[in-house]
Amino acid sequence: MMNYFKMAYRNLGRHRRRSILSGLALAMGTALLMFIAAFFQGEMRSSMETTLRLNSGHIQVQDADYDPDKLSVAWEYLIENPEQVAAQIEAIDQVRAATPRLFASGIVSALDESIGVQIMGIVPDSSANDPYRQLVSGEFITADDREGIVIGYPLAESLGLKVGDQLNLLVNTSEGNVDEQKFAVRGIFSTGTTAYDKGIVLLPLAKAQAFSGAGNHASIIFILLKDREQADVVAAAIQGSGYQVKTWTELNELLVLVNDFSNAYLMIINLIILGVTATVIVNTLLMSVFERTREIGILSAIGMKGRQVVTLFLAEASLLASGGITFGSLIGWALSAYFGKVGVYFGDLGISNDMLLQDRIYTYLTLESAVNLIITAFIITVLASLYPARMASRMEPVEALHGN
Repeated sequence: MMNYFKMAYRNLGRHRRRSILSGLALAMGTALLMFIAAFFQGEMRSSMETTLRLNSGHIQVQDADYDPDKLSVAWEYLIENPEQVAAQIEAIDQVRAATPRLFASGIVSALDESIGVQIMGIVPDSSANDPYRQLVSGEFITADDREGIVIGYPLAESLGLKVGDQLNLLVNTSEGNVDEQKFAVRGIFSTGTTAYDKGIVLLPLAKAQAFSGAGNHASIIFILLKDREQADVVAAAIQGSGYQVKTWTELNELLVLVNDFSNAYLMIINLIILGVTATVIVNTLLMSVFERTREIGILSAIGMKGRQVVTLFLAEASLLASGGITFGSLIGWALSAYFGKVGVYFGDLGISNDMLLQDRIYTYLTLESAVNLIITAFIITVLASLYPARMASRMEPVEALHGN
């Protein structure tokens, strides 16, 4: 077998420029595919993690009649004594954090500008609020603060607000009325997700309850787990009458569906790009066949069999594939590693809370994806070379000897 590879190496060396260009085409295709795979995986990973930590959590406990789309603070739709319920849930071994949250619809106004927002009442000390502690300026609210508010950086920019400024906040109360109060901006946070940050303001839970008339009630118990794969087990453990317990897969059906189909999308893209690069390899070997017609005739005349001719051309394709894919893999890995650190900035993509994306997407390449891509690229390249190899093996020695 080594003799075939030696001959293949010499044959490729006859037209070094063409062989190098063919190898580069395969390298560019491999590098592009590796970067696309890393980008897709980084995008889905970012979207999943961002949505879970900001919007849905791993599990939510809600009142049986609660509708998250309405943001109603009427008592019949809320959980009573939420801090007590959260404490009981947090005692479960698999739970990392459980905290009550109260949601209400409101309007923020400053000077002549007004923007509709979602008011979220939180227990400031809970570790579930860590994403909001990434402050651009100011400080985070405390549980006993009755006049302070924390807002997102995009909202602060839109209204021209800075730490210490006053704003008016209107809220729809539990009785169906509208209440208004002035608040001082204590801090400005940034989760790196503009679409989310521009539409939410944070108040201490006690203040949000008093302001909205919700009393000792909350909209949900927001739960983070040590391992999200344990969601079904934990959900079964906290089932109770009058409550509905939803896991992250139930809360993010669209995101889970997109994530499941992302591999199929990626495979289609892979096949298209590999098909183009494989065509380059086929073209190189076809030109080699036509240029070496007499040589193939001589080899056949002295006893080389058709399968040996096929093996020779497959050896050439394997060398091209090995060189091109190796070089391309190194480039693809380097690009993925670089953009995995600095990210690719997209800004506000305007995506809803069902599928949150950070403004900057960081590529993420797994070893499994890289290995699968390398193997697939090699197999497709070698399979594509079968056509010119079989063409060469079927040449009649007499006709081939009379060729150019």
